[in-house]
Amino acid sequence: MGQKDEAMRPLGAQISHMLKSRGVDVIFGIPGVHNVEMYRGIEEAGITHVLARHEQGAGFMADGYARASGKPGVAYVITGPGLCNIMTPLGQAYSDSVSVLTISSCLDEHVGHRGQLHQMKDQRAAAATVCDWSEEARTPRAAYDLIDRAFTEFESQRPRSKHIQVPIGLLGTMAPEAPEISQNYEDDLRRADGRIGAREVSYFLEKAKKPVFIFGGGLTTPKSENGGMPPNELYVRDLIRRSGAAAFMTYAGCGLLEADNPLNFGTYLGRSESKRILNDSDLVIAIGTELSECDLWRDELGHGGILARVDIDPEVLVDRHRADIKVLADGLQFVWGLLEQLPQEAASPKWDEAEIAAAKKRFLAEADAERPGIAVICAALADVMPEDAMIFSDMTQFAYVAKEVWPMPFSGHWHHPTGFGTLGYALPASIGGAMARRDAPTVCIAGDYGFQYTVQELGAAVEMKLPIPILLWDNHKLKEIEDSMVESQIAPNAVVALNPDFCKLAESYGCLATEPATLEELQDALSKAFDADRPTMIRMTAALS
Repeated sequence: MGQKDEAMRPLGAQISHMLKSRGVDVIFGIPGVHNVEMYRGIEEAGITHVLARHEQGAGFMADGYARASGKPGVAYVITGPGLCNIMTPLGQAYSDSVSVLTISSCLDEHVGHRGQLHQMKDQRAAAATVCDWSEEARTPRAAYDLIDRAFTEFESQRPRSKHIQVPIGLLGTMAPEAPEISQNYEDDLRRADGRIGAREVSYFLEKAKKPVFIFGGGLTTPKSENGGMPPNELYVRDLIRRSGAAAFMTYAGCGLLEADNPLNFGTYLGRSESKRILNDSDLVIAIGTELSECDLWRDELGHGGILARVDIDPEVLVDRHRADIKVLADGLQFVWGLLEQLPQEAASPKWDEAEIAAAKKRFLAEADAERPGIAVICAALADVMPEDAMIFSDMTQFAYVAKEVWPMPFSGHWHHPTGFGTLGYALPASIGGAMARRDAPTVCIAGDYGFQYTVQELGAAVEMKLPIPILLWDNHKLKEIEDSMVESQIAPNAVVALNPDFCKLAESYGCLATEPATLEELQDALSKAFDADRPTMIRMTAALS
């Protein structure tokens, strides 16, 4: 289709207009002399830009936005160090299957001309080490095609971070508008039909005496804000009711089952006893989970019977667990297929519910013994946490306990940097999440050390007037590392760092701040923070328990 002359704009501006037409309403980033042309069209296109204080923060914001909204998160960064700084978030989004698109500038020529500002030996290749793919667009059409390729793959494949770089000179050249969006662009692009594989698995499910499901993050979805299609957990809960099977959830799958469901083993898959439980089962059906080291904290699943795997990623189906039945399909389609094969009425439980309840008590006791005092604080917070709150946590002992013991009412509402395991994730990710859900509660949980990786993003949160409660667990040290050293018979070293006065620091950015002395004061502080017009720092210590 031909383009009219009046549709011509600099390519940087056209890219923003194209993103808007593809549903992007927020971009996170930092402008610089090398990507200034990308900023020419942001406001004109009607996109909100959030100014991060560091490219790492911009990447985590895009990650949090994607997890909260179900749409791709987009970040703009500059050449060289800007891209290097966002590579940690790109790696995190890759490992946790999050739809993050980073668009950067790049030098027009970097081989024959040395000593240029922000020069790297191979910028594109550097980014490719931490994301799904990294490509350079050398023409306007290539830029448009790469953006549509990224968005299509976000919908049709396992979501992974992607990077597109555009030469500085090309960004400023006049270019035609991007092609119009395809009429079929938002159709269901999943090619594999999970219902076919479900028919095979349903035969084994019917015959099994002690079947167990393992539900992963591939089945989660944020709670619908507009009353649309029921959230995935309704189908998952119906599957347990009509099959009589028991289930574990991975950390990423928390909330798919009700915490008080008598057939729910909870998010305790990483507990050593779960290996014995799975060995007692004659059928394990794992849906939408890698069963990775970060899910199990051991080398093997430990199953004793048939293992069926369901995933949209073929690599998962042929991993070290060696599934007996492999179904390449979308997890939700597979669940629908199983429900079509099962009777409508509730099935008799195939597990002793009293044994499940006793196992969960043991798991809770273990978690509390390993990191004392945290579980009771989690229980107090959970009692007053709004049902639709979305939580973003960092690598901290508080989160390690909370991910196991916190009774999440919905799936897709607890987000943690699980795979890559980076520090500094929670604050900027919660900012991205809050931008995606401006009228819904968003919470940040961070530890005293990791919080300082991205503390400067408090400025962005205040600028955007986001009422985020920041639950800061301050144990004055890298306690998890200290415990690991002691367990390894190493004298603790380099685990204590000078901390600032976190409340005063937060107040200097314009935040509210409080240090509750009791659990009741903590609950009151959390409730008030949601009604504020800015973030609230809530400093927590072991004295609360």
